[in-house]
Amino acid sequence: MKTTAAITGVQGYLPDHILSNEDLSKIVDTSDEWITSRTGIKERRVMKDGASSDMGAEAVKGLLEKTNTSADEIDLVIVATVTPDYPFPSTSNVICDKVGMKNAWGYDLIAACSGFIYGLATGAQFIETGRYKKVIVVGVDKMTSIIDYQDRTTCVIFGDGCGAVMLEPDTEGFGVQDFLLHADGSGRQYLIQPAGGSANPASKETVEQRGHFVKQEGKQVFKFAVTNMADVSAEIMEKNNLTSDDVDWLVPHQANLRIIDATANRMGLSKEKVMINIQKYGNTTAGTLPLCLWDYEKQLKKGDNIILSAFGGGFTWGAVYLKWAYNS
Repeated sequence: MKTTAAITGVQGYLPDHILSNEDLSKIVDTSDEWITSRTGIKERRVMKDGASSDMGAEAVKGLLEKTNTSADEIDLVIVATVTPDYPFPSTSNVICDKVGMKNAWGYDLIAACSGFIYGLATGAQFIETGRYKKVIVVGVDKMTSIIDYQDRTTCVIFGDGCGAVMLEPDTEGFGVQDFLLHADGSGRQYLIQPAGGSANPASKETVEQRGHFVKQEGKQVFKFAVTNMADVSAEIMEKNNLTSDDVDWLVPHQANLRIIDATANRMGLSKEKVMINIQKYGNTTAGTLPLCLWDYEKQLKKGDNIILSAFGGGFTWGAVYLKWAYNS
């Protein structure tokens, strides 16, 4: 039987500080009703002190403990993030150092909200080729570090959080079965952090223009997200001859409840089969999918057919079809 890459453990980390809709209504012109009706979000987490690597290190430490794995056994760490600690070195390198993973190498992967599925598909290749035995994929973002709390179109949506999974070889038919990944760079104008890179280096002007914060044209992003996330989820089902009865769980990116509902409807799935925690954490960008798996881990059964689906800035989007490999 061919070797596939199976998820053998999942762990999350969330900062303690909670920022509720009521709290936000004191900072910016908004209300609980306005936020909830448009997004489904009630509260989000904020990391007051520390960086993305601190959340990543905590999640990875928990993952190693849970899977009874020593830090020296890890071969590769892929970190999906748009909020790295530094432009360089990579946050993956920093996490490896903080956790003591001396034999691992790694890198950061930028695909915004699709980062985790890009990372999962990439990590799976290293397992499938037989090159590596233990690969960790981390989805982490400290979105509050790049959010403008004067901009109510973005500040109500995002929060901080992290999730990590262990990938190991499987020969029983479990693990990653298929993936479809897409990108369209012409969408960058609608969802972007304009300043701080080589196109628009940091200067007094970029700071004064608030160019280091996320800028989003919500209507355009919503339109593309609804269509593409639903399309790619239906497409991966069709490609693998799956009916809605065959799919046990949809793990959708937690950006907006209406986008999640549209995707589930397109796939013909009932609410009971859809993982949702947006009300608790908001949009943690690369963190949403692994945090969903972590929240729902105890409900997952060995052999469950799971589809992960996301849409993010770039634009990036895609879906991964996997069979769950263990009972909690």
